[in-house]
Amino acid sequence: MNPLKLGRLRQITNPESLRYKLLVRMLLILSFILLIIGILQYFVMKDFLYRNESESLMSRLMSMPVGMILNEDSLPSPPQGEGDQSRFLFMEDFSLALIDTSGNYKDLLNEQDLQSPEISKAEYQNLKFALINHQPLEPMVVKNKKGQEQLLVFRPLGRGNERSGQLLQMGTTTSHLHKVLWQQLLTFIVLSIMALAAGLAIYFSVIRKTLLPLSTMVNAVKNINAANLAEKIPHHQGQEEIDRLADSFNEMLTRLDISFEHEKEAKEQMRRFIADASHELRTPLTSIHGYLEVLLRGAAERPEQLYLALRSIHGESKRIIKLVEELLLLAKLDRAPELSLTETDLAQLIQEMEPQLYFLAGNRTVELQLEENLTGSVDQDKIKQVILNLFHNAVQHTDSESGVIHLSLHGDHNRHLVISIADNGPGISKENLFHIFDRFYRIDHSRTRQNGGAGLGLSITKSIVEAHGGQVDVESQVDEGSVFTVSIPLKQVERLTQQ
Repeated sequence: MNPLKLGRLRQITNPESLRYKLLVRMLLILSFILLIIGILQYFVMKDFLYRNESESLMSRLMSMPVGMILNEDSLPSPPQGEGDQSRFLFMEDFSLALIDTSGNYKDLLNEQDLQSPEISKAEYQNLKFALINHQPLEPMVVKNKKGQEQLLVFRPLGRGNERSGQLLQMGTTTSHLHKVLWQQLLTFIVLSIMALAAGLAIYFSVIRKTLLPLSTMVNAVKNINAANLAEKIPHHQGQEEIDRLADSFNEMLTRLDISFEHEKEAKEQMRRFIADASHELRTPLTSIHGYLEVLLRGAAERPEQLYLALRSIHGESKRIIKLVEELLLLAKLDRAPELSLTETDLAQLIQEMEPQLYFLAGNRTVELQLEENLTGSVDQDKIKQVILNLFHNAVQHTDSESGVIHLSLHGDHNRHLVISIADNGPGISKENLFHIFDRFYRIDHSRTRQNGGAGLGLSITKSIVEAHGGQVDVESQVDEGSVFTVSIPLKQVERLTQQ
């Protein structure tokens, strides 16, 4: 057998297969429907045959010459050559009996093979009640003493309303009716089996086409792995349920892709953190190690060299502590920034920082231009750190005597909170401007080393501003100075109207 056909056959005959379950359930449902139809057909057909036979029997009974019947004790067998009426009366396919007013039976065809059955007293009383009330006499199905089932009809004797109370009963066997019913039932069973067989033949083609989108989806899923999560399953396949399943699966793939990207990014951040930390810690640790070697070689016995080494070790240890704190802060900002937002008057916040800013500036000129009544929902400590980082960066790159630092706060027409810090330093070249916010990037390595900078201040500033939903930009011209601008959108700030 063809391996492909063998595989399909195994799928169909596998109890865990969807095709097998659909096939079994389809057969059960179809068989149940056919069974119900067969039962209904049997009873409807039976009622139709019995009613039709009773009408035919009643027509025959009503056409009998009643006068001749009442004048004879029993009707003899018809002689040869009698007329049509005699041949009509004496037929072997029915029984005939007379019921008097007391309910006594008289079989009028006692020489015939079909013996007339006797109804019960209760049934006779029901007939009398119907007779008195001029109601129709309903047919009955009764067995005679020989066990032959007969369909009985009744005719009251008398003319018009002058009824004698006697009943004429005619019956016929129901065997031929049962024969017709069983023939009909057998025909229905054969047709039902043929219908089931035809249904099975059609089923395999229909179910294959119906489950084709699902098979396509299964094959697509087999080809998806961690390397190609961006691939998606076609979601317009003409079946609502399959399309919804495909959409849900594609959404799951998107979430997995995002999760993997986050994991990849987290690993990359950890790798970068370790590389940056090891790179930046190497210099101060090397310095500390060198000073300790000097002390061990005898410098500890000379007070001037001892104090110089201790001051240097103390300075390098402060640099290490600051570096570790900044690295930990960056790691937190990279992972999930946690901001403690409070409604803050930004002008008042900067005014509180004035003593610290003037201390950092030294002899440099500091100019403040603050717009009043500008309140924002910000993390006060984080915004202070942003201002200090940018202000300290301006201090490092301006002359200690002629340097000018301008700090302004205002709200722009795009309804953003804008903090700007400008200086008259040497400016930043275009090649350096592109990397200014990169971690551990320093334009002047000697000066930043001397002032304890590790090149993390601007990176921290950018992370804090972005955590607030804003952005930080820089504009600079060589020999003309630089301007750092922090912009936070309106969703974080609100301008208060003057009272």
